[in-house]
Amino acid sequence: MKLKPILPIILFFSLFIFFSCQPKSKKQVTLSEVKGQKPNVLFILADDYGYHDLSVTGSKYYETPNIDRIANEGMIFTDGYATCQVCSPSRASIMSGKFPARHGITDWIGAPAGENWRKAGRFNQLLPPEYVHALSQEYTTLPEAMKEAGYTTFFAGKWHIGSKGSWPTDHGFDVNKGGWDVGSPKGGYFAPWENPNLESGPNGENLSMRLAQETVDFIKENKDTSFFAYLSFYAVHGPIQTTNEKWAKYRQKAEDMGIAETGFKMGHFLPIRQVQDNPVYAGLVEAMDDAVGHVLKTLDEMGLAENTIVVFTSDNGGVSAGDAFATSNLPLRGGKGYQFEGGIREPYFIKVPGLGNGQKCSAPVTGTDFYPTLLELVGADLKPNEHTDGVSLVPLLKGETITDRPLVWHYPHYGNQGGEPSSVIRLGDWKLIHYYEDGHEELYNLSTDIEETTDVSGTNGETVKQLSEKLFAMLDEMGARYPTRDPEWTAEKEKAHLENVINKRWSQLEKQRMQFLSKDFDPKNNWWGSMVTND
Repeated sequence: MKLKPILPIILFFSLFIFFSCQPKSKKQVTLSEVKGQKPNVLFILADDYGYHDLSVTGSKYYETPNIDRIANEGMIFTDGYATCQVCSPSRASIMSGKFPARHGITDWIGAPAGENWRKAGRFNQLLPPEYVHALSQEYTTLPEAMKEAGYTTFFAGKWHIGSKGSWPTDHGFDVNKGGWDVGSPKGGYFAPWENPNLESGPNGENLSMRLAQETVDFIKENKDTSFFAYLSFYAVHGPIQTTNEKWAKYRQKAEDMGIAETGFKMGHFLPIRQVQDNPVYAGLVEAMDDAVGHVLKTLDEMGLAENTIVVFTSDNGGVSAGDAFATSNLPLRGGKGYQFEGGIREPYFIKVPGLGNGQKCSAPVTGTDFYPTLLELVGADLKPNEHTDGVSLVPLLKGETITDRPLVWHYPHYGNQGGEPSSVIRLGDWKLIHYYEDGHEELYNLSTDIEETTDVSGTNGETVKQLSEKLFAMLDEMGARYPTRDPEWTAEKEKAHLENVINKRWSQLEKQRMQFLSKDFDPKNNWWGSMVTND
């Protein structure tokens, strides 16, 4: 039984809003037209990297000069989104141009569903639905479309949208360095690691820099061809690790900024981090930024930067609860796994030499838009039957307009991080969240309430009704699956579990936070014994 409102689906109200983003450059052409040749494409995807985890987006703690450079030399989409609050669904959306409800990968691959969810020991009201466990072979993926356009394709890093038989080379990539079944760096961020598709380097080699070096090697080998390089970092996914040098730098920085007495507050299911002061995580962020810089420097030195499109984004929000409880996304609410802006709003930068340098664009855009945007930028034919849920952003890059359209998120699962089974629609400034446990809906006006502190559904009943009907009409058209009630659920068991979280887990997290910030902190497993760098 679908747990959704039983409402007649009527025609949705017409809402024609046009978004334009005026770049500083007035050139009204694509890069392929500027250069008279096919541009190269470098697509950089970070893992679990929050919107405010960069200095260019407001962090006073993390230092990211190389990623900042992509933003400052390209267009910053301030309302850029992943298509899901966890990794596998949003990664599949980038590849397919389809929303998760349509391609069916609605949770991270490996997450328990159905009655198996009870094994998580959370005593929740609902049983999450089953979901697809591999990207469909029937799709023409973005790399396959790029190959059709004459590109040599390369993948490095995290895949996590299928096991053997559905790895990167099964979906259009000519080369795969490190992409396989799992979503975290098995063995950690320093060699030796465990990866069947990436030979482990010398002891202490940094994984992020190794993936960057593999990308650099590919670029050098293919400098005379048109290439599509997809650098998909495992960073900054847990386990969070760094070097002693970087930890010491950020421990001191946190002290200089002033260490808050408490770092968390209780959310619905878990405590949520409120401050950016984790020196281990900050070091991991800087290591990824160093790796990005290594690739950008190579493009500069080889004279390829002026003919290379660079994309930078993330697959979901920063981890403020669950996993490593590593960062705060404030003023955005929540983080990875959550239905709030902190879970789905991402760094979203597109650098096209000569277009949109340093300009900010507030048009709502999402992960499905990369597919048609890149095809148009390289002069290839669009594939509307494939990138069903994406639109080309080239008009925005050129200072023109696009018509606003509804963006939809469908996560009928309980996240490891404390998110709730829900579906979301954004149209214009309105954002509606439908909760499956009790069917209630919240409405936020993001233009005046980016923090999502004030639910205005009570005074905007007609808007709620229209958005809810539109949301479920779209989900049903996409074949969405819905959660069901767990007949074994009892309020008493769930209450006891939550009381244990409040009384024990919260204090443990505060203690760990202070340990990371202690001058005599010792990870005890020698993971920061590496001083290996690659300038």
